[in-house]
Amino acid sequence: MTPTEMAAADPEVERALPQQVARGPVRTSGPAPVLDVVVPVHNEERDLEPCVRRLHAHLHAHFPYRFRITVADNASTDGTWAVAESLAGSLPGVRAVRLEQKGRGRALHTTWLGSDAEVLAYMDVDLSTDLNALSPLVAPLISGHSDVAIGSRLARGARVVRGPKRELISRAYNLLLRGTLAVRFSDAQCGFKAIRADVARALLPHVADTGWFFDTELLVLAQRAGSRIHEVPVDWVDDPDSRVDIVRTALADLRGIARLGRGLATGGLPIAELRAQLGRGAITSDPPGVPRGLLRQVVRFAAVGAVSTLAYLVLYVLLRGQVGPQAANLVALLVTAVGNTAANRRLTFGVHGSAGAARHQFQGLLVFALGLGLTSGALALLHGLTAPSRLTEVAVLVSANLLATVLRFLLLRGWVFRRPTEPVLESAL
Repeated sequence: MTPTEMAAADPEVERALPQQVARGPVRTSGPAPVLDVVVPVHNEERDLEPCVRRLHAHLHAHFPYRFRITVADNASTDGTWAVAESLAGSLPGVRAVRLEQKGRGRALHTTWLGSDAEVLAYMDVDLSTDLNALSPLVAPLISGHSDVAIGSRLARGARVVRGPKRELISRAYNLLLRGTLAVRFSDAQCGFKAIRADVARALLPHVADTGWFFDTELLVLAQRAGSRIHEVPVDWVDDPDSRVDIVRTALADLRGIARLGRGLATGGLPIAELRAQLGRGAITSDPPGVPRGLLRQVVRFAAVGAVSTLAYLVLYVLLRGQVGPQAANLVALLVTAVGNTAANRRLTFGVHGSAGAARHQFQGLLVFALGLGLTSGALALLHGLTAPSRLTEVAVLVSANLLATVLRFLLLRGWVFRRPTEPVLESAL
């Protein structure tokens, strides 16, 4: 019996299982297709038929479940609709949908919400992306491992053939998204994506764009909602006949970024509700012998420590010539210790508010006394053995500080900022 079946049979088991189990594998039995691949088109009468026939042959040969191909004609004015109807009449599992307004986002919004498939995908009609990436794209969604999947031309392992202009524009756009919307996915606009239908039904009502920015807006909402986004490095060959107006698209994307950023900043988008509905949450059980959040805390502690050490060295060098090495060491350590404790309290160990701040600073000063003993002892020993140069003196202090830093982290984590449910320092060591 699978975990999902166990949860359905026993409510107590359901409450004990991690939140991830709630989004298990999709249904692969029944009359509805498992996968619905949408091909949005506008005036593509020449490329549409070879694209759909090639896609149909690939799915028939390599996809083990029922599938459907949906041709979404966005207000074409040439013979595209006639070709789409012909394909729907001659190939099993192909349907044609006609929209009277243009817009790739509008076509995907309409066809995805109107589909009865468990997994929804789309790809560009030029088939620039190698179809061998289709199964790796949808497999994590079928299994329940991920919620959204994207083909990436910028991920490690991708192989891309395109001109320098489009390469520069693509990388600049994705860099802009990282800087403005803090995205973590690598390629927002590759025309090769998939999403679970249950996730799509929750996100699509909040996606406003009907054009090329649709992909970006959907992915940003999925990320903010706590959904898992799976990336597949793809083989991608640029279509020299692409009719995308780069300038117009870029301006529309900039307006979309501004609108979406404003919605996120002002609370106009229901991110909290989406996260409650879609977010996978934290893993409920910690690995045996590994304290919770240890790696993240080590990284943040190291960053705070680096800044503190730099500030300490600057203060020591400034004060050394005026008050002597021991006094300079005392003052520099005391000042940086107070700042170090405050920074680690908030950034490393996630303690907010003023409650307990005085106690934490007092305990931090006791930890500081340990660092003072180590560094002062190292200085005394050094001057007792030789007449060191300023460089040797600083090098010894840095080494002593490194040892003090390790002990400081253990004491801060296991004593000063220990969670009530965590073991005390002795058992943690």
